[in-house]
Parts: sequence; structure tokens; C-alpha cells
Amino acid sequence: MATLNPFDADLVEADWSREDAAVDVDGAEPMQTESETLTRPPEDVKEIEAGVQSLELGSKGKMKEMLHVEEPEPEEENEENKKRHLNVVFIGHVDAGKSTTGGQILFLSGQVDDRTIQKYETEAKDKNRESWYMAYIMDTNEEERVKGKTVEVGRAHFETENTRFTILDAPGHKSYVPNMISGASQADIGVLVISARKGEFETGYEKGGQTKEHVLIANTLGVAKLVVVINKMDDPTVNWDKSRYDEIESKITPFLKTSGYNVKKDVHFLPISGLVGSNIKDRLDKKVCSWWDGPGLFEVLDRIEVPLRDPNGPVRMPIIDKYKDMGTTVMGKIEYGTIKKGDSLLVMPNKANVKVLSIYCDEKEVRQAGPAENVRVKLSGIEEEDVLSGFVLSSISNPVAAVSEFHAKLQIFDLLDNAIFTAGYVAVLHIHSVVEECEIVELIEEIDTKRRKDDDPKKKNPKRKPLFVKIGAVVVCRIQVNNLICIENFSYFPQLGRFTLRTEGKTVAIGKVVKIPNPGNSTF
Repeated sequence: MATLNPFDADLVEADWSREDAAVDVDGAEPMQTESETLTRPPEDVKEIEAGVQSLELGSKGKMKEMLHVEEPEPEEENEENKKRHLNVVFIGHVDAGKSTTGGQILFLSGQVDDRTIQKYETEAKDKNRESWYMAYIMDTNEEERVKGKTVEVGRAHFETENTRFTILDAPGHKSYVPNMISGASQADIGVLVISARKGEFETGYEKGGQTKEHVLIANTLGVAKLVVVINKMDDPTVNWDKSRYDEIESKITPFLKTSGYNVKKDVHFLPISGLVGSNIKDRLDKKVCSWWDGPGLFEVLDRIEVPLRDPNGPVRMPIIDKYKDMGTTVMGKIEYGTIKKGDSLLVMPNKANVKVLSIYCDEKEVRQAGPAENVRVKLSGIEEEDVLSGFVLSSISNPVAAVSEFHAKLQIFDLLDNAIFTAGYVAVLHIHSVVEECEIVELIEEIDTKRRKDDDPKKKNPKRKPLFVKIGAVVVCRIQVNNLICIENFSYFPQLGRFTLRTEGKTVAIGKVVKIPNPGNSTF
């Protein structure tokens, strides 16, 4: 749309010509009297003011139209947002090839150019680690590159035809399981990377390996769909051998079932090579592997259906990090509801009223963001030092519960040597982004998992409260923490009602919140 320039030559000429006409004295005109001279200037002033006003109106109109011309940006943003967004966490035992596979995905999706890859190849050769160069895309700090171990949760973005993905590259080493929990708590889909190399699968899967623990944690934290990629199929000890692939699938399937996954509906198996990129973007060439007729990794990820969350529900965004930048900015994943620019919200549990100044998603400023989006939200009304990891950004009308005790249904997975699980047991609680020491103050009931579901509950004899339970038991108990934490009943908000208990670097139990104190109360 063409706009009028308020300083257009014709417009200026017209305005000034009116002014000149008002003050010009033509020789043919009769002489003005003194009274006329005294009364004329106000009319001249009015006419000049009218001309100036028209100029101002013209310039304001131009400014509005200039602003209007710049408006299409949010529309482009809306076009982009038509693609669904999913968070994918890469989990598995150390050295399974998680970072290498993540780096290969970014390369194949065009997020990394050839020149950068060549630079990483040279760097890896200088360290005598030629096969690590793809991992350098995800492992960005020097400690990770020297040791070949991921420490922090790496984050990157890529897109397929229908979906925008955020990759969360979780560390596999047992020393960094808390960081892995942080990554898994933000994910919608898990990619379990398993090495097919002789000896490596067995090391990761058997006692002491991280494969089982990662699967349990992922399921507990709400990773509903799992893609199991059998990696390193191109290794000389495997050479795309179908029997090795079948062996690994048959060994891990029973464990996935006991972990809570419906293998037929929620789990996909496929062979890949993260190092050379086989079966990731494109389907496998029959010359490479004659027996695989299934889809590649991109195809599987694009087809996965995950349960939709309510964009119109109460806002729940666990805060995973914060920093100061002309105000307080918090980072996290929106679990429920929609956050809009200008919204008034609560930071819980300290009940601080805040206003949303701006929202950033994938480094771009957006007007609003909904469930499953990883965002940075700039807030006013709170200082950066008053926000902690584990706090929750919440609706004012329906705030998240802030409690210091709750009832939970626990499954005892593992215990330290000679330990028994009883009242007084102390562990570290991991629930969404909260990490807090807790104590089991009461065992309420042990659940008999072998009892038939069709038994008449009226005939059930009331049991005495158990004094202790063993590994494998399912028990309802009361748990206390020292500080207020933000949690929800699992039945209503699953993402804020799942948790793990860890002791001395081991995951000892997984659980669900089944009862919280009444609104306004922190204890029962």
C-alpha cells in the first residue's frame, strides 16, 4: 500500500502557497487600514496552524502505515507455529553414541554445514579421536570433548516436514544421572540409544549399566513414547547382522514391558549407524542391509503421536533456570496452559505476582506459547535472586499446590546393601525440576500386585500398616520435605505428579503423587 509522504514536494508547496497567499500584498489590492492590519494576523496564524496540523496528521498517518507495513512478521510466525513442537531426549548407557547420533541428525537436517564438520574432524584427529567428530556438534565444552563424555544436557533444534524438534542430549554416565533427569523431565519422546557392538550392549544393560535406569526414569518422568535405536550396526563386530539386532530386541523387550511401556503401541525399534548416518534421514539402502524394510529415524519421529495437552487449562511451567537481563528471565517447558505477553501470573511457592514482558521460543520473540514449548519468559515484579530452579510459573486463578508433605504410591526398584525401606528412610526427591531431600515418615499400605482386579473390595480385610518393605514392593507412603515444593496430584497433572527417589547415586524408587493437602494448606 502506497503511503503519502508528509514532506512530499507538492504537499509542502500547497501548504506554503496558502500561507503566502494570506500574507502576500498585491499592488492592485486596496491599501489595508490599521484595524485590518491588527485583525488579520490571527486569521493568518489559524491558517498556518491548520497547515502545520495537516503536516502533523500526514506524518502520523505515515508512521502508522509504516508500522502497518512491518506487521506481517507475526503472521509468518503463525505459519511456522502450524508445525507441532516436540522435545526429544536421547538416553542410554555411556558410549552408546547419543551425541554422535544427535550431531548426525543436525548435519543431515541442514543445521550444520560441511565446513564446520571438517573443522570438527580435524580437531578430533588432533586428539586421536577420529570417530568423535560428530559428537562435537552436541558436546560443546572442552571437558566433554577431551573425555568423550556428555556432562550437561545439550540442546539443539531441527525440523522435519511436519514437526519442529528440540533435541535434549542427556549424559549417559552414572555420575551425571541428575542432569539426565533434568533433560528427561522436559521431553515428550525418548530415543533410547543402544550399542550393538559386541560387549557394549551387555555392559550397558546388565547390573551397573545405565540402560535400565534411564528407561525407568524416562517412563517415570512422563516420556510416553520410546524409539529404541540399535546403533553401531556398521561396526566390524556386527556388520548389519540381523541375528545381533534380534538378540538385543528380544532381551530388552521384557524389561520395557515391566517398566510400564506398551511395546506394541508406544515403542519403535530400528537399526541405525549414527557415525555414517545410515537409516536416519533416508531409509536404508538394500545394498547396505538387505533385511530391513522399515522406516528411518526421521520418518518414525515425524509419525509419532503424543497426547495433546490442554492449551486453555491453568498455566504450569516448572522453572529450570533463570538469569538477569534487563529484568528477570526464567527458562522452562510449558506443561499446561498458554502464556501470553502481558499476562499476570504467580511464581510459586513464594506467591510472587509477576507480569510477562516478553516470550522467546527457539531464540525468536513470540506473542504467546503453549504446551510442550521450551521458552524463555522475561518477567517484571520479581528479582532474579528470588527465583529458584523448581519454582513454577502458575495461573493466579488456579495456582499450583505448594506443600511440604504428600502421599505417594512408590515402586521400590533398588536398595543399597543391607538397607530396608521403612519409616525414617531418607532419599533425594526428583520431581519435574525440583531436587529436594525428603524423608519417608509413614508407610500407609503395601499394595498386593498379584491380587486379581475383580476381587470384591468389600471383602478385602483391612491390613495393618507395614513396618518395612523389600525390593520390588509397591507401597503407599507419606513423604515430607523441609522446604515448600510445587507438585500436583498425578491424576490431574501427570507431569507434576511423577518422581524418582535416589540415594548415593542410585535410583531406589519411582513414584506418583496420589494425595496432596487441601488447597491453602502445606501439610495434612
